[in-house]
Amino acid sequence: MNSKISVIVWNEFQHERQSPAIAAIYPDGMHQVIAQALRVGDAELDVGTATLDQPEHGLSEERLAGCDVLVWWGHKAHEQVSDEIVERVQKRVLEGMGLIVLHSGHFSKIFRRMMGTNCSLKWREADEKERVWVVEPSHPIAAGLGEYFELPYEEMYGERFDIPKPESTVFISWFEGGEVFRSGCTWERGHGRIFYFRPGHEAYPTYYDANVQRVLNNAVRWAAPRVQIVDSCPNAQPLEKLGKKELNFAKVGIVQSVKDVQ
Repeated sequence: MNSKISVIVWNEFQHERQSPAIAAIYPDGMHQVIAQALRVGDAELDVGTATLDQPEHGLSEERLAGCDVLVWWGHKAHEQVSDEIVERVQKRVLEGMGLIVLHSGHFSKIFRRMMGTNCSLKWREADEKERVWVVEPSHPIAAGLGEYFELPYEEMYGERFDIPKPESTVFISWFEGGEVFRSGCTWERGHGRIFYFRPGHEAYPTYYDANVQRVLNNAVRWAAPRVQIVDSCPNAQPLEKLGKKELNFAKVGIVQSVKDVQ
């Protein structure tokens, strides 16, 4: 058995191949920078990558079955992600796999599916300073950080962020233009943990920042599975002997297809 935490960093890998300015920052793609930062930061992580244009978006059933934490970056190609793959990822999260959604992944199919809301927000591209405040310093995702850290250039995301109430709000960002944003939020869905982290606009070298890399490393460890429980809906036999009933009622049970529990 592999004792390491298995991580897949997923990226559309569109902007980097279509914009020379973005390619100059991330010549091999944001996913490679994130993956390398995780590898260097923690020898206990087994980190791979996947991209949109690979067969099954690089997320085959076999590969996802062995994945502990999936890191997701998407922006311009949300609609190109197969609904079949979204359902596959959702199933794995409900079974216990961790999901970390980055920046513009707030509009990804998988994040909106897991949240059950529109996940809309305000935004502005104006090369603004972002101050990320650590508002839950005791949370494992905030380990090793100071009271705040700053990014000199970022895209502004502002409230209201249309998400269900987070179970923890670890970070709140302030932007040069005055807006604030819940930029680090956690939830549990089924047996899996989800973390949304706002920084990471493709036009800026955000994923080279040491504090951002620390957050991602902490988040992977936090989101790693505690259990792996495959969904089932069995017809259970009673543990105790059932007494004879004076009345008889119809027995319908749950009408459920085999596909629902596979």
